[in-house]
Amino acid sequence: MRVHLEYGRTGLDVELPDDRPIRKLAYKDATPLPDPDTVIRESYASPIGSPPLAELAAGRRDACIVICDITRPVPNEMILRPMLETLEASGIARQDILILIATGLHRPNEGEELVEIVGREIAKNYRIENHHGQVLEEHTHLGDSPRGVPIWIDSRYVEADLKITVGLIEPHLMAGFSGGRKLICPGIAALETVKVWHGPDFLEHPNADCGILTDNPVHEENTWIARKAGCDFIANVVIDAERRPLAFVSGDMEAAFLEGVEFVRGVVTDTVPEAVDIVVTSCAGYPLDTTFYQAVKGLTGALPIVKKGGTIILAASLSEGIGSPEFQSLFEDNPNLDVFMERILGEDYFVMDQWQLEELAKVCRKAKVKIVSDGLPAETIDKLFVESAPSVEEALARSLEEHGQDATVAVIPKGPYVLSQIA
Repeated sequence: MRVHLEYGRTGLDVELPDDRPIRKLAYKDATPLPDPDTVIRESYASPIGSPPLAELAAGRRDACIVICDITRPVPNEMILRPMLETLEASGIARQDILILIATGLHRPNEGEELVEIVGREIAKNYRIENHHGQVLEEHTHLGDSPRGVPIWIDSRYVEADLKITVGLIEPHLMAGFSGGRKLICPGIAALETVKVWHGPDFLEHPNADCGILTDNPVHEENTWIARKAGCDFIANVVIDAERRPLAFVSGDMEAAFLEGVEFVRGVVTDTVPEAVDIVVTSCAGYPLDTTFYQAVKGLTGALPIVKKGGTIILAASLSEGIGSPEFQSLFEDNPNLDVFMERILGEDYFVMDQWQLEELAKVCRKAKVKIVSDGLPAETIDKLFVESAPSVEEALARSLEEHGQDATVAVIPKGPYVLSQIA
């Protein structure tokens, strides 16, 4: 059985054994929008729970448009072009429009990477700046949330007269789904906010998980924070397995987001009748699988369908290595995941990006992990609390030996873009 896994920019073809049924989890069939530009413009003119964008923009002195960074495959140029036209036609001068990249705590996006995000014409003709989550003085303190999270939001956004966010709705390992409120928190929040919101008090909650919004404290909290910061209008997209637009939802930050979530659920949810011994998966390819930090999302996406004591085999390019220096230091400073968890559950231990290692700990508490990558040497991967493998085929052969020849197998070629569940 030949399967094409999303891997880097080109994908990875693997041969899975034909001697057993292998359940393949994938997107439901959905028709891409034949004329996305028209649909976008109509969504701006007749938004969900909001006045039209042109009406909102009329009389405003300036605007801040928040967009995702390089780690999200948002068709920004397609979304921004009619949005910018609308703002300028409504009286906001081009020099008074700022496009702010919601890097969260990721690195800045510049040069050709910026062109990749927004297109060459927009990159050339509009003011585009990066959020710097570790520079506290670039943020405004808006008080504390009911759960005690200090709210520090990028001052350029807080001070803007018209506040807009542009994003992608997809399953998310902590917040249930990305999009909507996530562009503000963590997108343009300071480290002081994120380190509390991404702390164990939130992430260890059983509902802080993929596809869950109800009683999910991560979702509830960043929704509250985004309301506090203010958001006049969102434009969110839903894409298919080929990253073609399926739907656009625009308007009120919460109403439009929730409508988009329901559409996404119907497209990305797939099931197996019972948990399996082995899951072969990916981290959805570029740009999501460029670092081990990001690739953890592919592992968490497989958790709902793998048996306790099972194995997850992940293929990820890891073309940019492990992740931030802080994330790398966690593997050097902690001899194992048990020690790490003891430390973060205490009072005085904090390292930026520790939340992603906490997510890896959740995976490793349930399953063994084998990583296939040409981006890092095996000896480096073996130091990341996982096991390296030279190929998916070899990893699966080893796993079948470990679990027995009657072991059950599932494959998720698109990784975390698919919401895998037990039927």
